Amino acid sequence: MTRMFLLVTLILTVILSGCQSEGEENGEETAVTTTSAQANITPTSKPTIAPTDTLAPTVIATPVPETVTNWWDDTVFYEVFVRSYYDSDGDGVGDINGLIERLDYLNDGDPATTDDLGVTGIWLMPIMESPSYHGYDVVDYYQVDEEYGTEEDFKRLMAEAEKRGIKVIVDLVLNHTSAQHPWFTDAEAGEDAVARDWYVWEDENPGWAGPNGQVVWHESPTGYYYGVFWDQMPDLNLTNEATTDEMHTIARYWLEEMGVDGFRLDAIKYLVAEGDMQVGTQSTHAWMKEFYDVYKETNPEAFAVGEVWSPTFEAVKYVGDEVDATFEFDLAEAILSGVLSKKADPIARAQRKVVETYPPGQYGIFLTNHDQNRVMTRLLEDENRAKLAATLLLTSPGVPFVYYGEEIGQVGAKPDEDIRRPLQWDSSENAGFSIGQPWREPYEDFEERNIAVQMDDPDSLLSHYRDLIRLRNEHEALRTGDWTQVETNESHTYAFLRHHGDEFILVLVNLGVNPVEEYELMLDEGIFDGIASDSLQAVSLYGQENPAGPTINESGGFIGYRPFTSLPPQSNVIIQLSID
Repeated sequence: MTRMFLLVTLILTVILSGCQSEGEENGEETAVTTTSAQANITPTSKPTIAPTDTLAPTVIATPVPETVTNWWDDTVFYEVFVRSYYDSDGDGVGDINGLIERLDYLNDGDPATTDDLGVTGIWLMPIMESPSYHGYDVVDYYQVDEEYGTEEDFKRLMAEAEKRGIKVIVDLVLNHTSAQHPWFTDAEAGEDAVARDWYVWEDENPGWAGPNGQVVWHESPTGYYYGVFWDQMPDLNLTNEATTDEMHTIARYWLEEMGVDGFRLDAIKYLVAEGDMQVGTQSTHAWMKEFYDVYKETNPEAFAVGEVWSPTFEAVKYVGDEVDATFEFDLAEAILSGVLSKKADPIARAQRKVVETYPPGQYGIFLTNHDQNRVMTRLLEDENRAKLAATLLLTSPGVPFVYYGEEIGQVGAKPDEDIRRPLQWDSSENAGFSIGQPWREPYEDFEERNIAVQMDDPDSLLSHYRDLIRLRNEHEALRTGDWTQVETNESHTYAFLRHHGDEFILVLVNLGVNPVEEYELMLDEGIFDGIASDSLQAVSLYGQENPAGPTINESGGFIGYRPFTSLPPQSNVIIQLSID
């Protein structure tokens, strides 16, 4: 794509942007910013798209055949807020060059080293031009936000990431733009405006509220416009063919010209409202099917994970021919609440439901993200609990996502700015994030809780994350293996098997604050069918040493298995069961 074509496209670009649950959460104000996107609004005709209302929605995705392998199935992602990662120029705002400068912390590209985190994917929160600090209200989809750097900086990031074996996906907001986007400022001029139909307008207020009872119809001098999150985030009219074409062009641009490996798609369940039916409509599913075809035709290896903040049975409806995966909010909540309550059953129930519902592994697993109070805060700043949660995250099926700072136990509770504070690198001024005044002050605990303090401590939370990520990278059973629950007779004890081919890995966790001695592990049948009772050797991959192996019964299971005589409080162990 040439620079001249880009200029032409920018004129088109005057029509779409996106946001996230950012507006849904707290509708914060944004500052006025003038960008290069503020050009003439001349929507250009793109490839013709069939009307969306003729397409049926996805109900349940067809399971992925076992012969199909996807690169994301082998990937551990790290969610980065560029503004808060590392500031390279001292202006107090993190930037792309800062991310490049500290890329080796995430993965140095050398499998022989052990001091990098070992992640193999990065999700960048919005980096497109925006008037707000968070970026979920875009004013120019084709421009890297000038606070973060330039197009050349971003391309250098892509090259440096590739050297280290890191894939990069970027946040793409399809649902809405900023009210300062040139598309909207044109549309607001009146019914004859070129971009009027790029947004949803009514002459009179329809009077109905949003999905959470919020105001969604916002008054303007020329009518009422629809914005499900906030009056400064007007929803795009994706039933308009020109708007849809432009969003397709934007996706192609980032895949082809900028070289990204895919997208995190924001708030996709809200894309196309049908009157007062505003969530998960048939029109939304139809639109997403079109978008799926576009990004897969552009790059068959591109990965898209959708934010569908809904129960499992709703989130799965988008997986298969709309997005490759959706985030699993129910499972995330079950892990945290189970660790906090010291009860295994809620975690097991949620995990079993997820495994039975989704195509194998095609969902994003996480603990918290940029819209939620941080893990360490949720777990009452108990590092042992944080380690248990990390174990459950990084040994479970699915595609793992780690929110920046989670690996060192950064704390944070809303407002949103406080759960997105700078990453705490060391004990120096401003937590080593910037030599200037940070856009947001680090937490007061940064001198004790930071990367440098934990880097060489084998018992630190950071070391725990590094060890678990390395184990997942080394063992296919932990990445893509089947999941089977192992029953226990003790409410604080949670156990499951991951297995692929001849590799069997047992994960055993004591969620309680007391030792567990009177416990038994039970597996009814099937997993070890045909394996001699004395042919399994148990080797500890993590945690207590010298576990005993199970005695396999005629049904291919075991009863009364106890790898250790006692499980210490808040402990976890990962055991490889190998065929002798």
